[in-house]
Amino acid sequence: MYIAMNRFRIAPGREEDFLEVWRNRDSHLDEVPGFKQFQMLQGESQEDHTVFISHSVWESEAAFRAWTKSEAFRKAHANAKSPEGIYLGPPKFEGYEVVL
Repeated sequence: MYIAMNRFRIAPGREEDFLEVWRNRDSHLDEVPGFKQFQMLQGESQEDHTVFISHSVWESEAAFRAWTKSEAFRKAHANAKSPEGIYLGPPKFEGYEVVL
């Protein structure tokens, strides 16, 4: 299995705006071979930001990489525009092979 995560730094007071974008987004993940599950995680709020992590589980790294090159990926990100001031920089990707 493979875990793919994106770490987002969100401006204070914009947490609900961020979550609303994700609630209303059509991810098209149900169309993707190898996709297993998705969660959005929220960390504690700091003075200058709140961390959110998108956490997806895949059958393999190859399945995840294939998704990033797929039509489903393009459709999921086509309308991913968010209101100004939510994100404090780009997301940071982290990928992990499950070993135990």
